[in-house]
Amino acid sequence: MTNQSTQTGPKQVAAAKRPAGAKGPSKKAQLIKLLSRKSGADAIAINEKFGWQPHTTRAALSGLRKAGFDVTKENAGSGKQTRYRILAASANVTTVETPHGE
Repeated sequence: MTNQSTQTGPKQVAAAKRPAGAKGPSKKAQLIKLLSRKSGADAIAINEKFGWQPHTTRAALSGLRKAGFDVTKENAGSGKQTRYRILAASANVTTVETPHGE
């Protein structure tokens, strides 16, 4: 027979890993920061950073465009990856919302 007090369920393990209310920046905010760098980022770097598949990366870039961000696609030349950058946001999109006013 197992001792119920020593076993931890999935909910208890998840709570132990991260304190309540300690959320970091959203993936959208992280992606905007990544693409706002002078060099931007290529699709492979985005896939690796977030653990996304290529179709998810394309959807996220499209979502930023729909939200008013000016996401540009730069072809670096033969043998190099296409890079994506955010040049500017529209007048009504100036900040990224953060949870709980942080």
